[in-house]
Amino acid sequence: MKVLLILVDGMRPDALTDIPEAQRMIAKSSYSLAAQTVMPSVTLPCHMSLFHSVDPDRHGITTNTYTPQVRPVAGICEQLKRAGKHNAFFYNWHELRDLCRPDSLAHECYIAGHQYTYNKANPMVTDAAIRYIAEHSPDFAFLYLGRVDADGHNYGWMTDEYIAGVKASWEDIERICDTLTEDYTVIVTADHGGHGRGHGADIPEDMTIPVIIKGTPFEAGKVLENVSIKDIAPTITTLLDAQPAPEWEGKSLI
Repeated sequence: MKVLLILVDGMRPDALTDIPEAQRMIAKSSYSLAAQTVMPSVTLPCHMSLFHSVDPDRHGITTNTYTPQVRPVAGICEQLKRAGKHNAFFYNWHELRDLCRPDSLAHECYIAGHQYTYNKANPMVTDAAIRYIAEHSPDFAFLYLGRVDADGHNYGWMTDEYIAGVKASWEDIERICDTLTEDYTVIVTADHGGHGRGHGADIPEDMTIPVIIKGTPFEAGKVLENVSIKDIAPTITTLLDAQPAPEWEGKSLI
């Protein structure tokens, strides 16, 4: 069993209604379109909660600036490395470099979204992930796609331009999924939603995210209930026969 986690920054679940690529995957997956993220609904705090399965008041990151944890909580990559697993990261927002501690990754690829533009950086980082996974088959791979959040800030959430970014991101998702071997389970999610041209509030538009899981042992068409972003880390460790960190607050979705 192997896992590919794909996160589309800022992707609201109600933006998936008219995205054929998303609907095709949802039909083959267990999913929630009403999962909840954490407050503040901001990119780095939400990613830290996803990878460390605790609220921001526990890991201490409440803005997009990383500061070392006073009482460190191990994350997904640290727990998987302890279990002898190989981890790979592919991302185009540099602040995510601090999600994993040194030496917990076998491979890391960063492509600067702010320099190339996310319209170009999303397919570039997807291509890099496709090449590496095909050659090395890591136990856990994380692919971050930043375009949708950039489109939300530039044009507004749920605008035509934003929806176009969601569709382009799903084209990249479908493209990489088509290359995977059957032993990969794929999890597609978001860190937060958004409203207007921003996010960070404790309102449904910002707090509600999709969690879509395709692969063994997840039943096609099953709706998952009461899902939190903090449930993703224990789900991944369970899939990969690794132990969750004792501090983790989330539950496995298996």
